Amino acid sequence: MVAFGKKLKERQIQEWQGYYINYKVMKKKVKEYADQIQDGALNQRYVLKDFSRMLDKEIEKVVLFLLEQQGVFARRISQLNEQQDSLQEQPDISKVTELREAYRNVGRDLLKLLFFVEINAIGLRKILKKFDKRFGYKFTDYYVKTRANHPYSQLQQVFNNVGLGAVVGAISRNLADLQDREGSYLSIYDQPALPLQDSVVDSMEAAIDRLSYSTNFLNFSVQRSLIMLEELPTPVEEHVDDQRYHFMSLLLNLANTFLYMINTYIVVPTADDYSMSLGAAATVCGIVIGAMAVAQVFSSVYFSAWSNRSYFRPLVFSSIVLFVGNVMYALAYDLKSIPVLLIGRIFCGLGSARAVNRRYISDCVPLKIRMQASAGFVSASALGMACGPALAGLLQTNFKIYKLTFNQDTLPGWVMAFAWLLYLIWLGISFREPAQETDEVNNFSQKANAAENDALERGVVQPLLLQSVGAEQDNEGDQEGDGSEEAQEESRRPANSIEEAYRLLTPSVKVQLLIYFMLKYAMEVLLSESSVVTTYYFSWSTSAVAIFLACLGLTVLPVNILVGSYISNIFEDRQILLASEIMVCLGILLSFQVIIPYSVPQYVCSGLLMFVSAEVLEGVNLSLLSRVMSSRLSRGTYNGGLLSTEAGTIARVIADATITLAGYLGQSKLLNVTLLPSLLICIASIFATCRTYNSLY
Repeated sequence: MVAFGKKLKERQIQEWQGYYINYKVMKKKVKEYADQIQDGALNQRYVLKDFSRMLDKEIEKVVLFLLEQQGVFARRISQLNEQQDSLQEQPDISKVTELREAYRNVGRDLLKLLFFVEINAIGLRKILKKFDKRFGYKFTDYYVKTRANHPYSQLQQVFNNVGLGAVVGAISRNLADLQDREGSYLSIYDQPALPLQDSVVDSMEAAIDRLSYSTNFLNFSVQRSLIMLEELPTPVEEHVDDQRYHFMSLLLNLANTFLYMINTYIVVPTADDYSMSLGAAATVCGIVIGAMAVAQVFSSVYFSAWSNRSYFRPLVFSSIVLFVGNVMYALAYDLKSIPVLLIGRIFCGLGSARAVNRRYISDCVPLKIRMQASAGFVSASALGMACGPALAGLLQTNFKIYKLTFNQDTLPGWVMAFAWLLYLIWLGISFREPAQETDEVNNFSQKANAAENDALERGVVQPLLLQSVGAEQDNEGDQEGDGSEEAQEESRRPANSIEEAYRLLTPSVKVQLLIYFMLKYAMEVLLSESSVVTTYYFSWSTSAVAIFLACLGLTVLPVNILVGSYISNIFEDRQILLASEIMVCLGILLSFQVIIPYSVPQYVCSGLLMFVSAEVLEGVNLSLLSRVMSSRLSRGTYNGGLLSTEAGTIARVIADATITLAGYLGQSKLLNVTLLPSLLICIASIFATCRTYNSLY
């Protein structure tokens, strides 16, 4: 990572140089504090008070300049409004054109101010992170909590963009009013649905959106998807994003995610019945369901590597393999072959292109809409998870065409095979392979002039204090002036192997991956054995199991919205994390068969508690994971998304294997035997969480 102090110096607007946060001085001050505390000359309480006062003054300097500039913009817009009023009496096309360009110039200057706010916000976040790392104290939490909503604090002005939003609104309104409406007497407010097509307005609105979001559902979804956003992209990088982006290709990637999640869960309600129809035990459903996860462990790696060179070919290969896998899954019934059934599911796992879907969003979607695309990735996964069992519940029929049987066991395979065939045709017609990034950068660097507008339209990339304590590699990048170009390049280099990626994991990241492993294990046990357990204890039909699983899946989006928009604004992430782990543990405990007879309310309520708590835990855990993971794991084949996917997939494989092995003890013992490992892993993760965060706070 390039040193932030150097980057700050290079990208400062020269005429505003004296109004930026003095990052270099504050960094030296942190070092002085550390030396003096070590020598015994200062105590920690004095350091906290003195550094807080220093930050307050720096923020006040920025905010007062920001307010002054807002006044300048207000005067300029007021003068332009007077000119516009005079044009209403004596219309002149040439003067209207000049006036529109004058408004656009105000907008371009406003982008300078938005970039000024952004770079100061990032500087503040980085110096807080550096202080936390140097002293091992969560000063960031203390400072933000005490200043963010205090009436005397200026920090809230950095968050508060009401004044800037008003300037954007005034420019947008006047540009819309000046555009040719072909003699219409309607006010622009009579047609609020018609967007203003103006690149300057689009850039301003995108910058305001990125500046204003803090902890909300959209940001929560971005972090949960593990699609990481870069800080301060270069004009070349932004241009490449715009050139490589294609809306239909993005839509095809999201459709691939949606269909794959349906494919994963559509067999869950009928897997036990299918196994028994082929002469196997009902608990073999664990192997049938888990075979897909086993193959995904390997497919995630080669798809991640393949996406370094192409996006179209991996998606074509994925669709073909999934088509073949589903056909084999459906044919296994008439062939009376368990091996064909398992091979079909393995083929489905080998077609898992989620690494490509995630990588496409990270590499090819422009920053201004990357948050929305990431949220779409999470939403498509959640909807697919809910639609899979629901679709299985609808496929309750039985007929034959020639020698092929179509019933509740085989129809999931036939339906998904047909869906992937249609998707493959759509893919061939509509997908556009993005140009290689290196070629785009070279072409642009030959043509571009380092134009000022390109620098201005970078916009606000990340909100203030979006990330907490970052990875060690990020902090190493802050060494200003004392690192060679080779060292800076090394800090940006992605990991080249699983071993190297593992070495980049800090203890806190390892705990997050353990938590992810635990919740995926618990959820897989609940979902995969649901048909066997409910049939044994309650004699549920396939439709009843499908409805239960669909209802569980439908809780995903509401839970994420609730946590992302409300709960995470009230409580700290670590508090939600620990509380969710405890609730998952409680759900597991309540699921044990201790009282005979085992009742439907006990099973449904405990399962719902476990699933919802695990969903909350997954969202918060991935949100934290995206903040503390090394920046070197945000790109390349062995990235953070791959590591988390592998951890979750391995958990699912072990859970499904546990179900099958527990089946040898009999269905009466299946529930308790499979829940016991879930309980032990959950307790271990709770202790690991407490130990890790007690050492940090």
